Amino acid sequence: MTLRARTPGRDREFRDAVERLRVPGMGTEAVAPLLANLVHLLRPRRVLEVGMGYTTPFLARALSEVEELIAEEAAGLARKTAPYVHEGRALDDAWVDAEPALLVPSSYRELYQPRLVAVDDLSMPDSSAGRVSEVLGAFGLEDLVTIVNADLRSCVPLLPEDLMPVDLAWVDAWDCLYFFEECWDLVNPDGGVVALHYLMTYPEGEAVLDYIAESGRLRPGEFEFLNLLEDHKLRQNSLTLLRRTSGCTPRRYSDVGLRPLLDARVREDAYFLAQTLNEAEENHG
Repeated sequence: MTLRARTPGRDREFRDAVERLRVPGMGTEAVAPLLANLVHLLRPRRVLEVGMGYTTPFLARALSEVEELIAEEAAGLARKTAPYVHEGRALDDAWVDAEPALLVPSSYRELYQPRLVAVDDLSMPDSSAGRVSEVLGAFGLEDLVTIVNADLRSCVPLLPEDLMPVDLAWVDAWDCLYFFEECWDLVNPDGGVVALHYLMTYPEGEAVLDYIAESGRLRPGEFEFLNLLEDHKLRQNSLTLLRRTSGCTPRRYSDVGLRPLLDARVREDAYFLAQTLNEAEENHG
């Protein structure tokens, strides 16, 4: 069964399972699916979560879904390229728009093997962190997740070396300022994203936001900054997104008029995928 054919019952099963992890006062009922959608949008390889709970299975399942989807897309990209290789035709707009559409072949040359490292010292009595492993196991997601039993200030030496640089960090902990000051270098400078929970609408959090904003002014080009407010909630009502940009690789995929640049690099990567698929099918044949 492919992801596109996922049954509603399976999704309902997942929702019922994670509902047992939801703590109303934590305020992550809208954030958790948003984080899952960010995983689908950004396709991070290395994800760090500080503060386990309701959001953890959403992140893990999204990574698993993206891993499967990328494998499907790579095969589809290779198959739609094969006729161009065999017939000696140049890639064209029809190739771009054919399913799977609009893909950049270079993104599929490296095997996508995501991992999530979740940090929590299990010290909060109201948290559901201690029950997360049970839910992950029920959905076969436990192998995607490495749990580090520590708090934010002591976790860095315990993080796996291959987690860095972090492509997506979700920080649901009181000490967001510590993460920004002491853990910023863990974040991928080529567009790594940090999501910080609940810094708006209370004095201490707004002071942190002012500090981050001032840091951005003092370090132009270091990061982009956005606050999202759930203004219908009294607290636990915001998400702050930081995108590190100090080492961003320039990317230009289209020319004037949005015409895709199907240059030699694109052809080389697309042909490589087609050849790899052909060799794999011959070996299995």
